[in-house]
Amino acid sequence: MFARAGLATLDSGVSTDPRTRELGMADLAAYGGYEALKVTRRAHGVLDIVMSGEGANRSGLATANARMHRELADIWRDVDRDPDTRVAVIRGEGKGFSAGGDLALVEAMADDFDVRARVWREARDLVYNVINCSKPIVSAMHGPAVGAGLVAGLLADISIAANDARIIDGHTRLGVAAGDHAAIVWPLLCGMAKAKYYLLLCEPVSGAEAERIGLVSLAVEPDALLPKAYEVAERLAHGSQSAIRWTKYALNNWLRSAGPTFDSSLALEFMGFSGPDVQEGIRSLRERRAPDFSPDAPF
Repeated sequence: MFARAGLATLDSGVSTDPRTRELGMADLAAYGGYEALKVTRRAHGVLDIVMSGEGANRSGLATANARMHRELADIWRDVDRDPDTRVAVIRGEGKGFSAGGDLALVEAMADDFDVRARVWREARDLVYNVINCSKPIVSAMHGPAVGAGLVAGLLADISIAANDARIIDGHTRLGVAAGDHAAIVWPLLCGMAKAKYYLLLCEPVSGAEAERIGLVSLAVEPDALLPKAYEVAERLAHGSQSAIRWTKYALNNWLRSAGPTFDSSLALEFMGFSGPDVQEGIRSLRERRAPDFSPDAPF
């Protein structure tokens, strides 16, 4: 969006007064097209990204509908290009961090090849754009943390969860492979044994347990979550920007080296959207019951 809006140029309308930038008052026009994500600036170059808006469901949780999914994939390129952002904080609004995929979108993916191909590309871009964003990202997870929001939450450079947060990768419960971020980052964070246990069984992980096994950076009491996230963001914003960004780049080479694993897992996930198990998974979610999958598999 920055390239299209021309915000990196001197005539872009972005203030060149360092006092304005220091107060966090720089232009937000580049983020004007986002609706499911609310974007505001805090002082010292901290950008606040809230999953909300059009993506909120009736229970007050940010659901990854088509717009939310697309925006979560796109925004990290804009953050990367934003000269006024030193660090981004991603968080949810209301009762939780993120509620997972919107069933209408999931049904469209199962029924329509073009939708499936589009969402596959967005899922790929979401992972790689978070990894390749030069600015450090801090996540603050509370309540349920599921779906596309969880991708950003766990791939964030510093992930902070409330002790009572419920982190769930629900892919196999839906009837598709755990493909988006799971294969690329869970084994690296918490080890293969724990990754297999939680991903194969769709077992919820509390924030406190996630910290214990290394799945997140920190776990704190719920009322301390946002203060801690902003404290960490401020510390990053006041550090050496080149040193922090280069360190992030170097460390994320571990994730880049797992790119083929990620690509194959994502392909297997989206192949599953054309199969029968996902139809039963969708029905069971709509009917609020346990799925009754066929005992047979094609291999």
